[in-house]
Formats: sequence, structure tokens, C-alpha cells
Amino acid sequence: MRIRILENLARKGNTFTFDDLLKISNVQRNVLWVILSRLEKKGWIERIEKGKYMIIPLGAEKGKYTLNEFVIGSVLVKPYAIAYWNALHHYGLTEQIPNTVFIQTTARKKRQKIKIFGVEYRIIRVKESKLFGIRKEWIEETHVNITDKEKTIVDCLDKSQYCGGVIEVAKALKNSEFDKDKLISYAKKIGNSGVIRRLGYLCDLLQIGISPPEIEIRNYLYLDPTMPKKGVKNAKWRLIINLDEKSLGVLE
Repeated sequence: MRIRILENLARKGNTFTFDDLLKISNVQRNVLWVILSRLEKKGWIERIEKGKYMIIPLGAEKGKYTLNEFVIGSVLVKPYAIAYWNALHHYGLTEQIPNTVFIQTTARKKRQKIKIFGVEYRIIRVKESKLFGIRKEWIEETHVNITDKEKTIVDCLDKSQYCGGVIEVAKALKNSEFDKDKLISYAKKIGNSGVIRRLGYLCDLLQIGISPPEIEIRNYLYLDPTMPKKGVKNAKWRLIINLDEKSLGVLE
């Protein structure tokens, strides 16, 4: 029975949940927990977190085998998208390799920081209106949700603390091509005037032909909220520029 259960689960992917198991078997819940415990002891599966497991391939050694961190992240919370710094790196928009996997979701989760197989995962809860611009990427035989390039830029301008700062966004904008209409549309849709202001300033600085709408608002925001609270004011975008152009990495 145990081997048949594993074969059925493996057809669906290399991770599964207790609920997945419940759907394909006619076994009582308490018996299933015993089966899972035995499968884990034999080294055929490994627990990711309570009720969530990965299948250990034949010939692989439990404790030494793991899946791509995006695949593991995909089972931690639903709905979800791999986002921020990880999405930047996935698309080759940053040279920095993040040591945390940032997962965007609308769901509540008891723990926002989770360490699994030595990798730290950070769950970022956002409003339902901010969970959009998601594409599916095929990673290790698993479809994984990742924010698309334009949404990644917008997310990083919305919450720059999860991407290494606005410097990383400036480099991405300078060194890659984007769907300009989609970028402006996303900037409006996310519902944060700071995103439009930061995008507008960076596009002006980098001389990118993107023209976000100017914001009719009096208050000033910092270009990068993660940096020291000082700088010169930019009246057009109502920003306090607390990074110099050299630190933005945009000057030759």
C-alpha cells in the first residue's frame, strides 16, 4: 500500500500535502499519519513542515537531498508567488543572490519566517488587490508561481526592504527591457503613489522612455525607505532623494 501511495503521489509532482494523500486514498486519517511516519523513517519522504512533504528519489539519501527552494516555497502557503529579490534574480535582473526566499501571499500564516533544510523563507502578506502579475515557471517538474518582470519591479518599489533596496531596481531598469505599458499599468494598479513616484524618478534619471502619471500630492516620500532619512527634495515626483546617482549605479 505504501509503495502504491507514493507512486500515485509522484505522478502529481515531487511534493505533496496530507490533504493530497487524503484525496487519493480510502484510509482513515489516523492510519495515514502512521503510514507517513513510516515512509519518513524509511527515507522515502521528508517532512517540509507539518502536513507537507517531499518525495525522496530512488538512490538519493535522506538528509542530503533537497528540492529547489522555489519548489519548496510553493507548498508553504496558498495562494502564493515567489517575489521581490528572488524574482529579480530569477530573471537575471540582479547579480546579488538573496539568502532568503520571499513569498508573497494574501493568506495568514502563523510564522512569517521559516527555516527549512538550511534555507530561510519569508512570508510577505499583502492585500488581495496586490497579488497579480503572476506567471508559471517550470522548475524541477513543478509549476511554480513567480511574479513577472514588470510586477517584480513594481513590488520592489512598493517594499524595497525585500529586494536589497532601490539600487537594485535602478540596475534592473537600466539593464533590461520591459513592457512599458504593463509597467505603468501595474504601478497604477498596486495602489501606492510611492511606486509611481519612484518609478517616475528612476525613469527620468535613466532616460527611459516611460512616463508614469505625475502625482498631485503635497507630501514627500523617501526614494529608498531603507536608507538614512536625509537628502534633497525632488519637486516633480515629491521625493526626498536619499541616494546619490553614483550609489544608484547608473552613472558610467
